[in-house]
Amino acid sequence: MGKGFSFVGRQMRICTETTDFYIDLVFNNYILKCFVLIDLKTTKLTHQDIGQMDMYVRMFDDLKRREDDNPTIGIIFCTDKDETMVKYSVLHENQQIFASKYMTVLPTVEELQRELERNQLIYNQD
Repeated sequence: MGKGFSFVGRQMRICTETTDFYIDLVFNNYILKCFVLIDLKTTKLTHQDIGQMDMYVRMFDDLKRREDDNPTIGIIFCTDKDETMVKYSVLHENQQIFASKYMTVLPTVEELQRELERNQLIYNQD
């Protein structure tokens, strides 16, 4: 995950008056001084997924965030995403929700070697 992350919970439950919700992964970053919520999707990202994460972030800020914490960050990992749908689904004032596509199949050894060589060329030009 990077520097400053500490694991808080998996399938962490947050509740409204009538419904329980479960956040896939919750971390705290002591460098950024904020919680990071991660939702793992095995399908293409939908606007419902973004709305769900927006609700999780707002609920977590209201119920779990301490006064000296920065706003909670929400990250959705998905197999595919439509940039236009993402653009119009996220509220403009909400800068704490991110969607990122992940690979479902590992690259071949040859593909990894080509990528390493390409990066080495870029690195050597600087």
